[in-house]
Amino acid sequence: MVVHQKTTNFLIAKKIFALYLCGGTHRGNSFFVAREICDAARVRFEPRRSGRCLIVPSGPSIFLVKIVPPLPFLQDTSVLIPSSEPRSALAIRYNRAFMLRYFTAGESHGEALVAFLSGMPAGLKIDQIFLDRELWRRQQGYGRGGRMKIERDTAHILSGVRQGMTIGSPISVQLENRDWKNWQESLPVGEGDPSKHKRVASPRPGHADLAGALKYNFPEARYVLERASARESAARVALGAIAKLFLRELGIEVLSHVVTTGAVTLPDQVPWEKIRALHAREEVLLNCADPEAEQRMKEEVDKVLKTGDSLGGVFEVVAHQVPPGLGTYVQWDERLDALLAAAVMSLQAVKAVEIGAGVTAAFAPGSAVHDEIGYTASSGYTAFSRTRNNAGGIEGGVSNGQELRVRGYLKPISTLRRPLQSVDFSTREPVKAAYERSDVCVVPAAGVAAEAMVALTLARCALEKFGGDSMIETLRNFQGYCEQLKNY
Repeated sequence: MVVHQKTTNFLIAKKIFALYLCGGTHRGNSFFVAREICDAARVRFEPRRSGRCLIVPSGPSIFLVKIVPPLPFLQDTSVLIPSSEPRSALAIRYNRAFMLRYFTAGESHGEALVAFLSGMPAGLKIDQIFLDRELWRRQQGYGRGGRMKIERDTAHILSGVRQGMTIGSPISVQLENRDWKNWQESLPVGEGDPSKHKRVASPRPGHADLAGALKYNFPEARYVLERASARESAARVALGAIAKLFLRELGIEVLSHVVTTGAVTLPDQVPWEKIRALHAREEVLLNCADPEAEQRMKEEVDKVLKTGDSLGGVFEVVAHQVPPGLGTYVQWDERLDALLAAAVMSLQAVKAVEIGAGVTAAFAPGSAVHDEIGYTASSGYTAFSRTRNNAGGIEGGVSNGQELRVRGYLKPISTLRRPLQSVDFSTREPVKAAYERSDVCVVPAAGVAAEAMVALTLARCALEKFGGDSMIETLRNFQGYCEQLKNY
């Protein structure tokens, strides 16, 4: 490997011979100091070697290069640390830090859920009513359980927003768990009274109970249930609502509808206008665009309500007016379809993700799958047109200007009123699986959570493409790109 000549020249001219350097020419007396001031230096190694070391960023990958004395910074004298070195000596960081970062905290029956969003430009108007309605939408749908009668989620913004606008600093949002009053003695932060602890004595098949207990060495599954619960997705919906407000400024909208519940499936693709009309409803049954099919879906839910079972299904998230050029094919972890698939798959109970007609395409000839190209469009970002959208708006990991269509396949809820066979954690004897108050069907709610994940992913990709510390800067860059597309 060769150190970039521009970096070499700079180092020689400045007579920089610090022990540890990065490709951005930051320096420090120790590697760890350099790591703190330069994102490129985020690799692990054991600083026990003689000679100078250079941290060289190469695309999304980071290489630690050892400079061999006595010929510092001369071309072809840099060598990678030999592969015979211990693995702990070098960890290549493939995944670069994203411009938009987010994570959540909190337990299902804890005091609150907390969500954090960092990287949103300053100057984005935050609509509190919109945020709360998104949270309300997640709580709706026929087949939801008793928990939804207790909780009335409201996004309480703690930081990052002032006078109704983002200010560029990290945004933190709190969602109160109203059920906390019933769990304070069972889940105290302090030691508390062990006799009041509510054990999950037998793992539920299909849930994280057993795998989580084994991983974290818990004697039973209470703490696994608390964090693995889909209650956590409410925090993601709150952040997704902020991402939706950002995307709206770019003319992009993200919504969902239910395609399948039980044995009932919509045969045809639903147009955006019908999905938009669903969103305007003040009452949500199963969020299906076909009223007749929705009633048959309700009958499917009624069947499992009577038998103590649960029901899964398929939802579709549609992103409207997405410009071509989000995502890229240049690296495996920057492909838009891969990012969307991971985002939707991360939701509780989702077991498969489909982009466009991905499943049926596997059983059809290419001539029936690929979307033919024309140049007849009178609206949109360009005049290029398509006869159909089997690709789901993504080709080669890049958005192509059509609607993005992402489907999530949701397994039935794993908590059953008629429990399946399991084993007692303590005795190892066969017993029925534990039961906690739960839903019967959550496909519409899962669609809303998936909207949030798609919106966060698109917002992240848009910020990586257009940049901007303020909305004025981001919109200026976006408008310049739109002009470029029109002139193509």
